[in-house]
Amino acid sequence: MSHPTAPSAGLQTLAIHAGETPDPATGASAPNIVMSTTFVTGADAGFSVEDMDDETRWIYTRWGNPTVHQLEVKLAALEGAGAAVAFGSGMAAVSSLFMHLLKAGDHAVVSDVTYAAASEMAREILPSLGIEITRVDTSDLAQVAAAMRPNTRLVYAETPCNPLLRLTDIAAVAEIAHAGGALLAVDSTFATPLATRPLTLGADFVVHSLTKYLGGHGDALGGAVLGGAEALAALRQRTAIRFGGVLSPFNAWLIQRGLATFPLRMRAHAENALALAKYLEAHPRVERVIYPGLSSHPQYELAQRQMRNASGMLTFRVADGAALARRCAEQLRVIHYAVSLGHHRSLLFYLASEDLLRTSFQLDTPAQRASWDAYAGDGIFRFSVGLEDPEDLIADLSRVLDA
Repeated sequence: MSHPTAPSAGLQTLAIHAGETPDPATGASAPNIVMSTTFVTGADAGFSVEDMDDETRWIYTRWGNPTVHQLEVKLAALEGAGAAVAFGSGMAAVSSLFMHLLKAGDHAVVSDVTYAAASEMAREILPSLGIEITRVDTSDLAQVAAAMRPNTRLVYAETPCNPLLRLTDIAAVAEIAHAGGALLAVDSTFATPLATRPLTLGADFVVHSLTKYLGGHGDALGGAVLGGAEALAALRQRTAIRFGGVLSPFNAWLIQRGLATFPLRMRAHAENALALAKYLEAHPRVERVIYPGLSSHPQYELAQRQMRNASGMLTFRVADGAALARRCAEQLRVIHYAVSLGHHRSLLFYLASEDLLRTSFQLDTPAQRASWDAYAGDGIFRFSVGLEDPEDLIADLSRVLDA
């Protein structure tokens, strides 16, 4: 599965060219979609994933596919990784990583705020397999250090975390993890490679939901794990291929097409999000706005140091969020009242406190309570600011907020 070396160039050039070459048979400039599930091969081809290496020809699409591989090369180039493995969803990527790195008797330190399904996996599934989990606020280095044990194998963080937009100092947590003999994995979906490259800060693995900003158009599920080439080859064989949660060639093609404009989109997302954050922060009905690009963010200094782009995600809260949510769902015209994020269109959704506590947030200590009060309160609106004209987004929100 050899491939041409990605050009050593800027991020926008990599987003367009990495992993792609003109089709040798037709000269087609745009990449083809190889939809075949099986490939004609030689008599010496093996029938086990244990026989795979970098020079293995295409055999079966669950093992590897030319279109999916093109996407993986492009992702690795953008993230500065040795390799990438693409999955059918972000949660398939997270699950594969956990199952690859952890076994019964191991211990993992996991952020007390994570994407809902990852949080539920850490709370329910992993402990049922004999894997010990400690949930801590990974923005608090003392909590991370105190949670480390002799059998800790993994520290898992999101930065900014979903949905509270709290940040983790990747370089500092990497030092703690490595000093304790553990690996660090970072879900960087909200940040994207344009803002933060966790591997350069000491992380061992990076996770992305490709469904979000990297795909960018809300029409293709996908996920990826990135890291060193040797580590990713082992993950591909041990869990990606055997569990089977691989990415379809068609979705890989859609995501790859979205990646061509990814750096341009992220700059526009951040520009729009800052405009909307400033509008909301000045609105008399809004109690709190959390956005890494605002100086009022509790970790603004870290955001300035660790993020080259503040991304398009913000949260805000009002006195009666449930009532406003009903009006938003009924009256918004430009912004879609919908879950998910990172699309070209703006998406807004209310997360009630009981839903956050049931899914994404663990609230066991006074420190966790303080963090909850600072970021979430009684419930928050998660706002994925899209690429529309900011004046139209502000007008849409004003009609509901000012009613």
